[in-house]
Amino acid sequence: MFKANKYSKDCRSFGAHISPSMSFQAYLDNIQAKTGKSPADFTSEATAKGFLKDGQLTVKATEITNWLKDEYALGHGHAMAIFALLKGKTAS
Repeated sequence: MFKANKYSKDCRSFGAHISPSMSFQAYLDNIQAKTGKSPADFTSEATAKGFLKDGQLTVKATEITNWLKDEYALGHGHAMAIFALLKGKTAS
């Protein structure tokens, strides 16, 4: 359950799309709509950058999120969804 805190109102006022019930698949769909990249595209790019080797992450979350924020202007939540994908989470 989403618990409001002193930052909740601020996030909404800046147009952040934060939803406690947003599914993992919805995150991936929104990322693809924004970037034009599929989950497989991000997996391929992460492998090419050396972030994945033999399907296993070789870096920490911060390096992945920094890459996604810098290159694709993703917010932290969406970048963490890609990190979870790279870590093995599925959209089922």
